[in-house]
Amino acid sequence: MDAATLTYDTLRFEYEDFPETKEPVWILGRTYSVFTEKEEILLDVTSRLWFTYRKNFPAIGGTGPTSDTGWGCMLRCGQMIFAQALVCRHLGRDWRWVKGKRQTDNYFNILNAFIDKKDSYYSIHQIAQMGVGEGKSIGQWYGPNTVAQVLRKLATFDTWSSLAVHIAMDNTVVMEEIRRLCKSNFLCAGAAAFPAAESDVLYNGFPVGAEVTDRLSQWKPLVLLIPLRLGLTDINEAYIETLKHCFMMPQSLGVIGGKPNSAHYFIGYVGEELIYLDPHTTQPAMEPSDNGCIPDESFHCQHPPCRMSIAELDPSIAVGFFCNTEEDFNNWCQQIKKLSLLRGALPMFELVEHQPSHFSSPDVLNLTPGKAQPSGISVDKHLCSYQELDVSCHLYHALLSISPCCDSQFYHCLLTVSLISHSVHSSKKVFPFPYS
Repeated sequence: MDAATLTYDTLRFEYEDFPETKEPVWILGRTYSVFTEKEEILLDVTSRLWFTYRKNFPAIGGTGPTSDTGWGCMLRCGQMIFAQALVCRHLGRDWRWVKGKRQTDNYFNILNAFIDKKDSYYSIHQIAQMGVGEGKSIGQWYGPNTVAQVLRKLATFDTWSSLAVHIAMDNTVVMEEIRRLCKSNFLCAGAAAFPAAESDVLYNGFPVGAEVTDRLSQWKPLVLLIPLRLGLTDINEAYIETLKHCFMMPQSLGVIGGKPNSAHYFIGYVGEELIYLDPHTTQPAMEPSDNGCIPDESFHCQHPPCRMSIAELDPSIAVGFFCNTEEDFNNWCQQIKKLSLLRGALPMFELVEHQPSHFSSPDVLNLTPGKAQPSGISVDKHLCSYQELDVSCHLYHALLSISPCCDSQFYHCLLTVSLISHSVHSSKKVFPFPYS
């Protein structure tokens, strides 16, 4: 039977249980013992929103595909990591899904945002069509960076969640840029972008009883996505301990990546194995009922999750974090700084207060909304996945991963030369990246 078309009922009996090990199990910032907390582990995994291939949904673009089987795995992984951000935003990390239990309106609002129809914020339709602006035709495989860029754009329309989405390029997180993004004044609307399940009565455009906060917030909740390449064809083992520590952080949203042409959503690890949700299951598309509720059992993985050796991970990934408050962000920064001092662990990215001097001219690389862009070049051109400038940055990081002990200044010089030789007008690729 083709693994891409297995049904949910078939799959539920084909997964191994967790191994009997003394090693702690880490799931998105939470730690468990297999011996005493197995039920808690499975409940935590089951509570994550699980998006898989679907079939028989409305045609994308009106005349396009009605199923994403065979091409939409990275798009589904992007949905899963972003859904986790929305769960943390509106329900909290400690929220749990229990089969048969009536869930809150906020839960169904989140689920509605990912339903396979054209007017859902983060539907397969919206992601596929927005991806055209990233140079991806509908039905084409995505890389982690492409789906991150698309989700960032789509989030601007989600006024209910009101998120600040930052994509940290060039393997560098600039704290100043993030604070500027999250502290910008905005009107924070409460959880009311979707129809309430109990009532269709609206008051000033919002369901009765919805929380509407007419105040200027001091901090916009942050979704931080960091596209990385941790080696050339295989992950450099020097990064493995650092990657593990990312799953230990309470701000963790997990990792999207996988194997060539097969994307997964990684939510934790045990020992030397990664724990992940697999989107390669084709299920019928779901439609919400008249009251806004959705049959939701197929959106939760109710069997033990998949596992794979960390060494099998493709080096092209994107790591995600959610910081609901400025205190969360400051705490995350402190953890990253401590992690950089950990012996035997090579930092996957650089955390800096200001934009490093070795970056190219701001007139060339600046992506801040509202700032001047190079004449004749749009922001979209700069954000094309694994193309143009991004190729040079990944080349730099790949070189660094080969010989991490060498002087980084030497690689900064290589990066500069590569940027100069690789004009922003070029559309050539120098690496065969996965999923794309």
